[in-house]
Amino acid sequence: MPDLARRVVDVHYHAGPDLYRRRLTTGGAGRAYAGIDGWVVVKSHLGSTAARAWEARQEGLPVSGTVVLNNLAGGVCPQVVERAVYAHGPDSPARLVVHLPTLVGPAHRSALRREAFHPLLDADRWRGERVLDDGGRLRRPVREVLRAARDLPVVLATGHCDREETLRVVDEATRLGLSRLLLTHATHPMSGLTTDDVAQLADLPDLYVELTALMLLLGHRDPVHLGELVRAHPRVVFSSDLGQPDQPDPAQWLRLSRTWFDQADLTASQVRAITWLNPSALLSP
Repeated sequence: MPDLARRVVDVHYHAGPDLYRRRLTTGGAGRAYAGIDGWVVVKSHLGSTAARAWEARQEGLPVSGTVVLNNLAGGVCPQVVERAVYAHGPDSPARLVVHLPTLVGPAHRSALRREAFHPLLDADRWRGERVLDDGGRLRRPVREVLRAARDLPVVLATGHCDREETLRVVDEATRLGLSRLLLTHATHPMSGLTTDDVAQLADLPDLYVELTALMLLLGHRDPVHLGELVRAHPRVVFSSDLGQPDQPDPAQWLRLSRTWFDQADLTASQVRAITWLNPSALLSP
């Protein structure tokens, strides 16, 4: 059985089938990451990749899965999380990652060229409520999912929460004692956290902060910001958020990353932390 003792652990890779066409299937992603001595967490906005990840691991591939709690997949519901945990199998060396919804509110404007995977799928039809109600409180289903995440072997990720939503999720996760919380592409303009925001969360031992290669590739952030973030928080996770057909493949991502790490003035130990130690700790049982 593959384990997390790898050169790189990518906690955010889009594999098909998904809302949009992707470069690789789950099996293809597993083979690509095996080729770079890596581990990959596959994600799909359509819902759960848990069963696909289990099947890939039965072939010896270094893959674990996610479930995204969009309405299309059953919504923000503890039963959706629990079903995905069962489908992920009892033998995974990595926790399932549970993403709060990504199809919420107005459509996110992206600089990516995206081609729909299925011609019948209208993503806007499936857009649901955000995690906060009109009074700024976490909706009851969100609180129920957080309680489920406390009791199950999962990582809770903030999905497409904005700054206010993310901070409310952090508050509730801290109150409940969640063991793993990931702030998904935390300083992306859509998410809206600043480096100062992240620094103020540095003392929460179970909270991890993601910065992605796609943010750098699309110019949302630059390597200088990457360096500032790493120095502001001890548990930064550098992932790819790739899988788009016109974006770099996993091997190209690693080569590009070396240049970014140099520009960010990161030490070898800092690079090892954000690409392997921190994501491994995040995913470990």
